[in-house]
Amino acid sequence: MPTIRPSADLRNNYNEISKICHKHNEPVFITKNGKGDLAVMSVEAYEMLSGRFELYSLLREGLRDAAEEKVQPLDEAMAEIKEALKL
Repeated sequence: MPTIRPSADLRNNYNEISKICHKHNEPVFITKNGKGDLAVMSVEAYEMLSGRFELYSLLREGLRDAAEEKVQPLDEAMAEIKEALKL
């Protein structure tokens, strides 16, 4: 269940919000005038989320390449990688 806090808590209870973000590794949703306004999360949670987005993007690119038959056999790809590592 998400943690939802009013915007005044950012000023008055920052340390508590920070502890929640780090302990649960998920965002705390901040409301302003009773409506959603911000999502606050730890740097670690942000980096993990960003990493997922990057991974999903790369997977999507790979699936698109496969669908367009822009692929090569594994042994050829590995040979190219091994040759590049010798440089």
